[in-house]
Amino acid sequence: MPRLKPDHGTITFFLASGANRQMCRLATTFNTQKQAFSYLQKHRTEFERIARARLASGELEDGIVVLSMLQSSRA
Repeated sequence: MPRLKPDHGTITFFLASGANRQMCRLATTFNTQKQAFSYLQKHRTEFERIARARLASGELEDGIVVLSMLQSSRA
């Protein structure tokens, strides 16, 4: 179950990679855990794709895949 940290609207979740689990941290601008969790669930496939790519390239901070909110493609 993802968790929301009280500081900076951060939610953590684990990415399954075979028998391994990789911790990921998503920084959001939401005020509530419900909002942040809903956002994560709505875009989970995209966040998992980005997290797997960062994990494969070794882009970790203190052993954690760090993610931020997706950029809107609307003009």
